[in-house]
This record gives sequence, C-alpha cells and structure tokens, in this order.
Amino acid sequence: MKILFTLSFLFTTVYAFSQNVPRAQTAPKPVIPHAQNKALQNKIANKDTVIESDTSKENKEPRYFYLSVNTNVLVNAKGGFAKRFSPSVEFGRTYGIFDIGLATGTLNSLSSGSDTTRYLEFRPTINIFSKGRFAEALCLGGGYVFNGKQGLMTEICNSINFNISEKVAVAVVQGYYYFDGTNSSRNAQYMGFSFTYNFLKEHSVNIQRKKKALISGS
Repeated sequence: MKILFTLSFLFTTVYAFSQNVPRAQTAPKPVIPHAQNKALQNKIANKDTVIESDTSKENKEPRYFYLSVNTNVLVNAKGGFAKRFSPSVEFGRTYGIFDIGLATGTLNSLSSGSDTTRYLEFRPTINIFSKGRFAEALCLGGGYVFNGKQGLMTEICNSINFNISEKVAVAVVQGYYYFDGTNSSRNAQYMGFSFTYNFLKEHSVNIQRKKKALISGS
C-alpha cells in the first residue's frame, strides 16, 4: 500500500512539472487612428526646437541680423527742417547684448557745393539695462564724411528702446556728433527715433530666447 501511494505521488509530481507554464503576454500597443497620428506629428513639427546655425552653444546667446532706420534731427543747428534732418540706415548683427552695425546716411538733407553730408560709420552698441520690453543702450561710433572739410566723424549716443514684439522695436535716441578737419572742428547734437527689425526665424531657439526675455523681464 505504501509503495502504491508513493508511486502515485511521484507520477502526480512529474506530471505537474511537465506542464508548460504560459508566459506573461505583453499588452498590445494601442493603435493610434490616422487622424490623431497626423495631428501628433504636426504638433511635434511645430515645436520651437529649430536650432539655428548661428546660435552660440557656449553661452546660449542669441545671434541674428537686424536692420534699423534712424530719423534724427539736429537740435543745435540753424535753418529749416531740411537742413537739420539727418536720416540714416544701419545694418548689423546682434551678439546677445552687443550689436555691431554699419550705418550710412546724411547729416542733413541739403549739401553745399563739394562739401557733402553723406557718411559711412561703424557703430558698436551695448545694452546696459533691460527690463521686460524696455532696454537702454549706449553706442560709440566712428566714421567718415565723404568729401567733407571736417571728414573725421565720431558719435556717442544713448537710446531708450521698446520691443513691440520679438522682431520689431522702436527707440528714442539722443546723441552727439563730433567732426574734425585739418583746420577746424565742430560738434552737433541730435534727437530722433529709431525703428528696428530683427531677422529672427520662426520656431527657432533664438526667437524663443527673445520671447522669454521679454516675458520674464530678465
């Protein structure tokens, strides 16, 4: 009897271990409908993750080109508006808080004989203060007045800037011109307005940094 019981227990144990244990089945991945899949792809494509080739990777500063139109008026000169109006155009590149530009324009809308008023000027500018959409900048420029009796030209100016958007800014500017010649020198004071357009790519890292700075006030 004991032998029969032992054999029965042994066969039962072997039979139990010989059965295949089913593996845990992995839950099938949900199938995303075509419409939802397309919407997800569009959402990913529209993310602002485009890294421009001119973005500094070291200190993550934005770098982009800009174009400014300046409408200055000399305030210590005699004559009508045409004699005191001094328009100029500046094209340059921004490196974080530092701008390097090349400007050209006229010192007034009238010229007397061979002594012209057209000039070309190198203008570095630095932002010395910024808070949200407002900023204050200081520029130091140097250039040359073509065929001018006082041909050497230097400039110092400061401006209060307001960023309408990430790409468009306006500013109130005031500054001084200094002119040096062989036999004479003079200076001129001016005030005016500046309109700037920043060439920022849509959905780029640079425009996101600009937007973040305007919103956070940093």
